[in-house]
Amino acid sequence: MGLKEFRNKIKRNLMPELKEQPMQYWEEMSFMIVIPMENDDQAENEFVQRIAALPDVNVIKSRQPEADNPGLVRFEYRGKEYTAGFRAADFSLPDVSSVLKQSMSSSETEALEKADRAMTVFMRFEGQPQECYHLQLRLCCAAFTSIAAVMDESAEQMLSGRWVRMAAASTVLPSSTALYTVQAISGENGSVWLHTHGLCRCGITELEILESDAENADNHFQIIKALAGRLIGGDKGDMGNDVYYIGMIGDEIPVVATYRSWTTGLAEYNNPSPGGVGDRQDGHNSRTSLVFLYRGPKDQEKGVLSKVSLYDGLWADNAMFFIGKKETERMSALARERYSFLRKAAGDSNNKILLKLGLPTDEKYRNEDGGNDYEHIWFEALSFDDNGFSARLTQKPYYIDGLDEGYIGNYTCDDITDWVIGTPEQAVTPDNIYLLEE
Repeated sequence: MGLKEFRNKIKRNLMPELKEQPMQYWEEMSFMIVIPMENDDQAENEFVQRIAALPDVNVIKSRQPEADNPGLVRFEYRGKEYTAGFRAADFSLPDVSSVLKQSMSSSETEALEKADRAMTVFMRFEGQPQECYHLQLRLCCAAFTSIAAVMDESAEQMLSGRWVRMAAASTVLPSSTALYTVQAISGENGSVWLHTHGLCRCGITELEILESDAENADNHFQIIKALAGRLIGGDKGDMGNDVYYIGMIGDEIPVVATYRSWTTGLAEYNNPSPGGVGDRQDGHNSRTSLVFLYRGPKDQEKGVLSKVSLYDGLWADNAMFFIGKKETERMSALARERYSFLRKAAGDSNNKILLKLGLPTDEKYRNEDGGNDYEHIWFEALSFDDNGFSARLTQKPYYIDGLDEGYIGNYTCDDITDWVIGTPEQAVTPDNIYLLEE
């Protein structure tokens, strides 16, 4: 037994016995509160009929709310059965300073402040989490003719009604990042505690990083994002035992992540603050896990965990976090679906448009499994027409020998895998294009 392992054994023996607590209702199921633009007294009575009118929805049985019991509706949607609960109730805007918020339009903000009735829509995620989340957004939109916002209680986030409407109407599933939020709690010593809300409803563990700091929090957030995306997708790990190869620092240092329940993971720390035992009396004590890294195969084999701060000072601009094939395909589909917004934005000379294009790599660089057939690289848009667009390459490709930075070519919508509209006020992507709609 090494010195570190011996110290950890002593720490575990000295720590009080920690027990994982039962999940709260908003962790077991997904709870959303729908706030309408205008009150609708018939919303609760007609909720079942309104969702029955949705494409692909077939209501099997239902029950209206009564006394202390919410309404329930069992329905089939695209070959699977789901149960949703609903209840209309008085509403007053809570203190939202502690929740993450999407950008709200002036009309949404005004409606939120005036609203005195809202509808809670809740459901258990029975299947792939992104599909269930997308379905729940559709139910929320069906509740009212027009919505100001949706309070995603499970993720502690206020969603813009515009974003919800566009996401629900899309044929492309929302990003995995839409299903959860990452909150940062700062301590007096400059230590930052990063933790998620929303992953438990997906049937997986919440994720945390302790002893982060202001300088490294952004890269630590990327670790959580990469790992959460793999878990939401049902990935069991690259090398078994919940081990995930999620990125690289430069060309030599792999970022290999794993996680441990907070009840055992805290033994790797010396009374951390914030995020220690004292911060887990009233929350963050159910299904939540601390993220760790492995320095190499030997540490993985022996189960030697390293704190995420292991690579602090090395991240710089050299860190690269991997995006899976499914997410790349999802991003590409959404970028193409919302291409019309890009064309419209191109008509404003104040906007700068960047396009990520997927171009075929040279034959000599391709893998036998087809894993390197395309390189996704950024171009600056120059002009658009009915056939496509002209764009200038902003970087030298790694796997296409004939192209250099500054190369200008003509491409079509089918080549796009992502895009960014740089307006004078903000950066707009396919995921947040609602920002351009007032």
